[in-house]
Amino acid sequence: MTEKLQNEVKSFNPIRTLIIIALVIAASYALALTVIPVDKLEAEGGNLGIWSCIPAFFLVVYIFATKRVLEGLILGSIVGLIFAAPGANVIGSLSSVATDVMMDEDTGWLILVCGLMGSIIKLIEVTGGAQAFGEWAAKKAKSREATLMWTYILGCIIFIDDYLNSMTIGSCMKKLTDKRRVSREMLSYVTSSTAAPLCALIPISTWAIFAGRIMVDNGVGVEGKEIQSFIITIPYSFYAWAAALLVPLVIWHIVPVFGPMKKAEERAMSGGPLAPPGSEKIDLNAGEVEIKGKPKLYNLIIPVVGMVFFTIIFDLDMQHGVIATMALCFVLFVGQKLLSAEEFWDYSVDGIKNMILPLALMVLAYIFAAVNDQIGFTRYIIDVAVEHASPQLLPVLIFLLLAVTEFITGTNWGMYIIALPIVIPICMGTGIPVALGCGAVISAGVLGSHCCFYSDCTVITSSATGCDNFAHAWTQMPLGMLAGAVAAIGYLIMGFVMV
Repeated sequence: MTEKLQNEVKSFNPIRTLIIIALVIAASYALALTVIPVDKLEAEGGNLGIWSCIPAFFLVVYIFATKRVLEGLILGSIVGLIFAAPGANVIGSLSSVATDVMMDEDTGWLILVCGLMGSIIKLIEVTGGAQAFGEWAAKKAKSREATLMWTYILGCIIFIDDYLNSMTIGSCMKKLTDKRRVSREMLSYVTSSTAAPLCALIPISTWAIFAGRIMVDNGVGVEGKEIQSFIITIPYSFYAWAAALLVPLVIWHIVPVFGPMKKAEERAMSGGPLAPPGSEKIDLNAGEVEIKGKPKLYNLIIPVVGMVFFTIIFDLDMQHGVIATMALCFVLFVGQKLLSAEEFWDYSVDGIKNMILPLALMVLAYIFAAVNDQIGFTRYIIDVAVEHASPQLLPVLIFLLLAVTEFITGTNWGMYIIALPIVIPICMGTGIPVALGCGAVISAGVLGSHCCFYSDCTVITSSATGCDNFAHAWTQMPLGMLAGAVAAIGYLIMGFVMV
């Protein structure tokens, strides 16, 4: 399969691609105008039924066949918009959805937080903080396994937010893992699997506030106690537990790597490239950097601890945290005369530039998710599960089907906004413990985003570790599915025990 994908990329033919795009658009219009009734969306309450799965199916096939994620997201969105309104101007519809997404508060938060995180990582790098950390860690970790365990341990410590976790740990450990001949795919796996899973298991995190807020809004818990509402889901976040506990087992070879991850590790250990092809496009720290002054460990510790501190005191708001940390970095680095004020802002802009491709991927994923919401994709998946399954089987079906939904849409928090308000009343009406149902939804979001080629989890980790996002998701997928199988067994058992 991997050779086939590589051959497809090498044999890219622009004329053939244009013909395929034209055929896809023509076929979409033909289906929308002849098979799908124009008024179906309104008649079925914003649900195209099984037809809502077509854009998702097309996107997965296209990306697997070409590895061109940006192009696939745009085409998938166009197919969905044609299905939603075949008589409308599709370019106008795409423009409207893109405008709505760009004006959305969540998108603004994403751009500001990720952009400034890129700036902070760049500043830490040029002032020698990252290098000093690598030199310190090298004295503690003298083997591949020890290096990866330190990556895992540090990831468990920085649990406040998955973005902060992935970007800090991935970018700081990269040089040391390179020295130990660890493939970038393995570094990405360890970093990713100690980011979102930990945030789903620890109540003092941005995830806890977000998911708890949705639960309270839908009748679970009381106003002002969102974290308490989230806490009841922690014992039932089976995938998060399985994924986090699997990492040290893989590091110490108790669970051997297999599939594409095995090939990536063999490539790195045999003296081949550490990063897969195309990684330089998404790498936050690509190229050599001139270090200003003598590397000092506190030039990394102070900004990272400051970011965690500011995020906590601002009610777990990462946006406030990164803005305050930028001010702290200005005082720290300009005050030491490592950078002039002009250099500080020049490097800050460079850091934002490094985030352009990751941000483009995530914004396009948001657009595709918004189109899927228009045609009722997630609602249809949940409706099918409820209609065809007994209450005992619903927890495992909710987990599996929403994991597939998240794998396709790539926006776990966006999926939570849609799925939790639907699943909570279903749980209350069928006798399923709400904690079990919500735990299945949260776990599904983590699993789906881990395996998705363009989810925020994948893209942020890839940019920090310098690993092509397709290669990261492709090599992590078998390990994610292994943890997912363990979680599915857990939901199946609990469905018959608790319902």
